[in-house]
Amino acid sequence: MSDQQRPELKRLFMETYGCQMNVYDSERMRDVLTPLGYAITEKPDDADLVILNTCHIREKATEKVYSEIGRLRAHKERRASEGKGMTIAIAGCVAQAEGEEIIARAPAVDLVVGPQAYHKLPELIARAARKTGERLAADFTAQEKFDALPARAPDGVTAFLSIQEGCDKFCTFCVVPYTRGAEYSRPLADVVAEARGLADRGVREITLLGQNVNAYHGESRGGVASFAELLNVLAQIDGVERLRYTTSHPIEMTDELIALHGAEPKLMPYLHLPVQSGSDRILKAMNRKHDGAFYRDIVARLRAARPDIALSTDFIVGFPGEKAREFEETMQLVRDVNFVSAFSFKYSARPGTPAAAMMGQVSEEEKSERLARLQALLAEQQRAFNGSQVERVLPVLVTGDGRKAGQKHGRTPYLQAVHFEDTKAQNGDIVPVRILAASQNSLTGARLEMAPEAA
Repeated sequence: MSDQQRPELKRLFMETYGCQMNVYDSERMRDVLTPLGYAITEKPDDADLVILNTCHIREKATEKVYSEIGRLRAHKERRASEGKGMTIAIAGCVAQAEGEEIIARAPAVDLVVGPQAYHKLPELIARAARKTGERLAADFTAQEKFDALPARAPDGVTAFLSIQEGCDKFCTFCVVPYTRGAEYSRPLADVVAEARGLADRGVREITLLGQNVNAYHGESRGGVASFAELLNVLAQIDGVERLRYTTSHPIEMTDELIALHGAEPKLMPYLHLPVQSGSDRILKAMNRKHDGAFYRDIVARLRAARPDIALSTDFIVGFPGEKAREFEETMQLVRDVNFVSAFSFKYSARPGTPAAAMMGQVSEEEKSERLARLQALLAEQQRAFNGSQVERVLPVLVTGDGRKAGQKHGRTPYLQAVHFEDTKAQNGDIVPVRILAASQNSLTGARLEMAPEAA
């Protein structure tokens, strides 16, 4: 491309909130904008385009968005006084759920883009520059989005790959069915083609993403491919050495999928399997479609198939009507299962969800006390698991330089971060590392010139 053909360099600041799906979406928005000449900047105050990719799951998500818009408005006004422009775009689930209100309340915002419409960003930005056309794009067109997106440009040796979007489960606390739409699975051939492209660009570990990722049922030549069938196909791709997936739902853990955890060495022994509560009554009120016994049975079958599998989960404490004894049932489930990590939150009402109108809302003081107790137990289990790795030799995927000179950074099969002594390893190598010390959030070690333990 000649200098005359090359697009003018423009600065893009992107703030991403929430889940891994949002991280993936931010990466894809960057891919869409790169051909237009946008390059990432770390500072919003000198950006030509600012995108806030929002998440509606977190507490007070909407208020945080308006607070950030207020700060950005000051930067936008300053740049205008200097004869420069700034386009502000709100993306993600808050954009989908609150789009019209954002347009009405925040004149500084130029664009509001739902999670199924970010492939339209070039057109929308052009409209904003001309100050013509709609400022809101919040369509539920997942297939159109995926068909329109450009080839991936991964930053490293690990990558997310979105295979499924939306949710048909309608948990009473959750906004996802209203912000992401109904479940949609990408065709098998499309997913495989994208995975091969990632492998060709040096990606060694792929994490499959979906709101209900193990509910995948993509179109294939044979009819409809199950999630286990998709994993089997992806495991055959040269260069892809590790496969992971998130977020899964217990009722979609089929016999075929559980068996694959024991049969396919590329499927890593780490699974995020949200349970939300240990109380059967609360699980029913949440519309989780399973009880505690069902969840424990899934865990037992997974461990029978893959004895070293490590489990993480999600919990909500203080769901409407939760009694002290029902919270104790959650604590007992944690003791029974023994998780290696977890995301845990106080229940907070999401407007428009059934739980927001339920009787028996738990006080903030009680929710805080329960959350502190739960997190203390979960932290104890995480420290114990990490500590159990000391003196083991684990295969570590090298992802970059470590915190100190002469160190590398990587991930174990159990998704633990490791900083280890090594001067020879390259990004993408899988090397044997003896674990020498452990903290709650990471491990340290040293490379060995020997075969790692099977894992």
